[in-house]
Amino acid sequence: MSTSVSSADAQEDGRNETSTERGDRNWTEILQELRVIQTGTQILTGFLLTLAFQQRFSELDDYQVRIYLALVSAAVLATALAVSPVSLHRALFGKKAKPELVTASDRLLKVTLFVVSLTIAGTAMLIFDVVAGRTAGAVAGGTAAFLAIALWLVMPTIVRRKLSNE
Repeated sequence: MSTSVSSADAQEDGRNETSTERGDRNWTEILQELRVIQTGTQILTGFLLTLAFQQRFSELDDYQVRIYLALVSAAVLATALAVSPVSLHRALFGKKAKPELVTASDRLLKVTLFVVSLTIAGTAMLIFDVVAGRTAGAVAGGTAAFLAIALWLVMPTIVRRKLSNE
């Protein structure tokens, strides 16, 4: 087996890896990111699922119940999205489809992050709404959404622009 890298296969980042090696590395990095997001998503989903069985749940008003149901739906969706790349890997295993797997999993991971950010913001909104009132809920939800946008969208955009200017 040859380990040499053709010039067409080499990347400009100095890694000197074949497209197959790059695909394997990218898949490993996606799996690591999925492990992080999946754990948090599953904990949040479990937390939300148990709320309906708490004594105070019957005290929620109609608005809070609708928000809660939307959050449970979003959390379940986020959990399903977070495990989808593994299912996709199983379906494509041995088909020499690593580039397609990496591309699809990257998209699924981005959608998962979006749904998780909505779920986190909504959960903050619901908790503050129940504990401190509707205004506090709106402020908490808005703040959490702002932080998610700033940290997960704006900051990476700034870093990418800085890198492209170098």
